[in-house]
Amino acid sequence: MLEEVERWLSTRSWSANDRPLHQILAAKQRTGQTVSVVLPALNEEATVGDIAAVIRHDLMRQVPLVDELVVVDSGSTDRTSEVAAAAGARVVHRDVILPRLPAVPGKGEVLWRSLLATRGDIVCFVDADLRDFSSDFVSGIVGPLLTDPDVDLVKAMYDRPLAGAAGQGGRVTELMARPLLNMHWPQLAGFVQPLGGEYAARRSLLEQLPFPVGYGVELGMLVDALHLVGLDALAQVDVGVRKHRHQDGQALGRMAAAIYRTAQLRLARGHLIRPSLTQFERGADGFEPRTYSVDTEERPPMVEIAEYQARRAA
Repeated sequence: MLEEVERWLSTRSWSANDRPLHQILAAKQRTGQTVSVVLPALNEEATVGDIAAVIRHDLMRQVPLVDELVVVDSGSTDRTSEVAAAAGARVVHRDVILPRLPAVPGKGEVLWRSLLATRGDIVCFVDADLRDFSSDFVSGIVGPLLTDPDVDLVKAMYDRPLAGAAGQGGRVTELMARPLLNMHWPQLAGFVQPLGGEYAARRSLLEQLPFPVGYGVELGMLVDALHLVGLDALAQVDVGVRKHRHQDGQALGRMAAAIYRTAQLRLARGHLIRPSLTQFERGADGFEPRTYSVDTEERPPMVEIAEYQARRAA
């Protein structure tokens, strides 16, 4: 590990307990910064309501840390929107944000559009499939941004159990993302959960970043933020344990392909070789191929979008 990363681990890796809530609130009042929490959601009626309810109760009613809580529904066919609204979140459908640009499927697309649907100086993203959710996930990663003006982006780190086994979750992280980062961007080797969906950042940074539309958004954001603001502006906070719905192996393969492609674009900006992935499933006549396209599209920095510029000028 680079000496720079060892130093970073000792100065930019914290626990949620390092910043008590009263200290975070005092910093918020002193600086006047506002906080938006965004939950990107697709068919998450089983969990999104509990997450929204905890945030609203702990961080909006009991203490005024979060100024707006927004669930961006990316085309759910279940009751995600109704459950989220009943829990106190403002629900916005992906397609009504920036309607002149047809939306494409993908998590990164939803996160990118959420910048137009929110106004907070600090934007906190939380996946909508978490179980046994604690508001520490939000206060823990927002805290450093409110108390330390030199920090621009904070990722949550946590244990990820799989089938009862500690530390066995995050398979794409260990098999794809971590090797890529260690080999090509060793300054980022200290991130425990580089692909985690819980992170917070200053709007002033997010609006300057391109957003891969799919699963590559987290890796792309880390790499681009490193080049834009430097390692010392990035940090991570231990928030305990993350429990969520795990995907099957083939879905993880498609995720890994999108992440690899995101890395490839940043390494060389080279020509597109083969933006697809073929996997196999056993059928009646043996193994049958299934080919999926790999997310290659990226949205430009939001600050370049006319509607966003107009809102800033208003």
